[in-house]
Amino acid sequence: MTRWGILGPGKIAHKFASDLMTVPNAKLVAVASRDLSRAKEFANQYGANIAFGSYEELVKCEEVDIIYIASPHIGHFEHTKLCLNAGKAVLCEKPFAMNTAEVLEMIELARTKKVFLMEALWTRFMPTTLKVLDLLQSIGEISLIKADFGFKADYDITKRLFNKELGGGALLDIGIYPLFLSYLILGNPFEVKANAQFAETGTDQTVGMSFKYENGAMAVLDCTFMATTNCEAQIFGEKGTILIHSRWHESQKVSVNYYDGNTESFDFGRETHGYDFEIEEVGECLENKVLESDKWSWNDSINLINLLDNVREKCGIKY
Repeated sequence: MTRWGILGPGKIAHKFASDLMTVPNAKLVAVASRDLSRAKEFANQYGANIAFGSYEELVKCEEVDIIYIASPHIGHFEHTKLCLNAGKAVLCEKPFAMNTAEVLEMIELARTKKVFLMEALWTRFMPTTLKVLDLLQSIGEISLIKADFGFKADYDITKRLFNKELGGGALLDIGIYPLFLSYLILGNPFEVKANAQFAETGTDQTVGMSFKYENGAMAVLDCTFMATTNCEAQIFGEKGTILIHSRWHESQKVSVNYYDGNTESFDFGRETHGYDFEIEEVGECLENKVLESDKWSWNDSINLINLLDNVREKCGIKY
């Protein structure tokens, strides 16, 4: 039985906790918030026995094996180190941290302490993503990837999305998904071009990216808080096109249109939000006593944050 703690009972933590209840051999034991009443309410809702009013108490809890960090982006570095230094395994919500330097320090600490650490890039573990990877060979050499993620966000400077002090902005919040897909399929680009549009608070509200790869392939990616976009991903190959249906980062459907006229479609219906797949991966990693996942490794997280930093530099995005 993997005994979980949650640090930061916000919106995403509710989805995670709900899915955790569906995973065999996994149980939510403790919740921590800087507001004890909030922690107690969350714990009662999801059947956790313990609620803490500080993160320091959570990492000292002997009944917890691993801590899911769901605090705002800006706190991931500090909170991951807090857990690792206490010997607690960590699943940290994406983005892993605010920049490459922070990610490298987190990983080195996990390596030194010999404690499991993984970035919670849940899309990587979904059946749709696994199927896409299986289908790549069937469409031949890839020439282009197109992926977008956009929704119309309420402009509220007190909340995270448009708040620089909380690590707000479209790139880290949702742009990470299209960027992740291009990296997963094509690896690291040799040329990165990007532009951003900024809100009055200085946070990026729209980012457009164009990547070019050594084999000539390209990725055209974008994210925005200013409009609800198709949220689809297309992978174009010499024999056909793979479509990951909307919203592609959590999609339950993948289809392929071959240029010879044949088509295939695959449905992966589920009753969960989709966090259960990464929860199961973590459970297997802990059972096998490994420090990192081979499906989303430390090196993958380093490459991803490097790309995010590269895009940020091109756009002039500052936190």
